Amino acid sequence: MLPASYATPVAAVLVAGGLLACFAGYRLFRVVLGVYGFILGAAVTTSMLGEAGMWALVLAAVVGGLVGATLMIAAYFVGVGLVGAGLAVLGLNLFWRLVGGDPPTVVLVIVAVLGALGALSVARWVVIFGTALAGSWTALVGGLALGGDTDALRAASAGDVWVIYPLGPGAEGDWWMPALWFVLTCFGVLVQLKTTGKTGKRKKRPRAAE
Repeated sequence: MLPASYATPVAAVLVAGGLLACFAGYRLFRVVLGVYGFILGAAVTTSMLGEAGMWALVLAAVVGGLVGATLMIAAYFVGVGLVGAGLAVLGLNLFWRLVGGDPPTVVLVIVAVLGALGALSVARWVVIFGTALAGSWTALVGGLALGGDTDALRAASAGDVWVIYPLGPGAEGDWWMPALWFVLTCFGVLVQLKTTGKTGKRKKRPRAAE
């Protein structure tokens, strides 16, 4: 976990990276994978150090982030599968919360595998929806952290944007957060579909009669 003083610059990175993923995730999929790989790598290395000194944590975050970004970019060809698996697991958790409790590990693994296989057959749609979904949430958490929200600041300093779990129980006034997440995700999907649509050949203009 990074020192609290670094929460604000990290929050700014989360906002920028989240908006990039939300509105240009398909066109810049390698860049998006690198950004999230950096965040994941930094979170893993800093959590392993625990209560180490500030500079040790910063160095660990940078090194772990670079390693994570490199691995994610290198895994570009399996990135679509990973996105599909993540979406499938998220959907399973949404369904299971209606029943109560957490889904069994075996079921999670099976659903993740099926999601990955299914994603490979509809790669474009999965990448667009997955990046819009993750990017919008990342941007929201970063924006809240910049606004001084304590939970969001904790998420930013921890390097884990899912600390503020969107499906968990919260105060009665917290309904606007998943609602805004849904709206921003839909907007991101629409923007990406419009900017990545297959463009047909331009019709040749008839030459003016000489």
